[in-house]
Amino acid sequence: MRTLLSMTEKEQSPEEAASARKVLHLDPRSLRGIAHPLRMRILRSLRMDGPATASQLAQRMGESSGATSYHLRQLAEYGFVEDDPERGKGRERWWRAVYEGTHVGDDLSRDADPEVRGAYSTFMHEHATNHAEETSTWIATGHEWSRDWVESADISDFTLHLTPDRAAELKAKMHELIEGYRALAPEDGTPDAAKVRVHTHLIPTRHTD
Repeated sequence: MRTLLSMTEKEQSPEEAASARKVLHLDPRSLRGIAHPLRMRILRSLRMDGPATASQLAQRMGESSGATSYHLRQLAEYGFVEDDPERGKGRERWWRAVYEGTHVGDDLSRDADPEVRGAYSTFMHEHATNHAEETSTWIATGHEWSRDWVESADISDFTLHLTPDRAAELKAKMHELIEGYRALAPEDGTPDAAKVRVHTHLIPTRHTD
């Protein structure tokens, strides 16, 4: 998650371009508030599956409603979720995600505060775990999907030799391409349309100064 190094003033980083989608840029305080495996799972579910109650989330995740209720209140305190007044009836409390996405800058991984660095590590490890789980789920359930979806899906890796500037340029182009497909998203109910997860990992494999 490097900061782009070769932008002109008129160019936008992928993170800046995504800000129009209500992406929250984490600071040390909000990072500490979200860096918990269950909180990240709850927030991911609200973003992908829509608003829910603490009981519904508990059922989805195999947790107690007391646990999901507590962590929902913590997420609300840090500004990640809020009440959904359009759905709540009586004592039933519905929650929805405030932001569509979350961005964590690499500067937090080198913060002077060990607690912030620890929160960054927790956040990124949970993020990577989620990627692995989604990939494993696809492999296990691919036979349930149509031939068109099986042929359209992709799990690939590539090895390139790049400088940091070139890596940043490649990241920007990949993000730009992916963001462009948001405008092409089909309307709800379109035949054969499905929610698609795109994982990108651009990481060096050998340390250089």
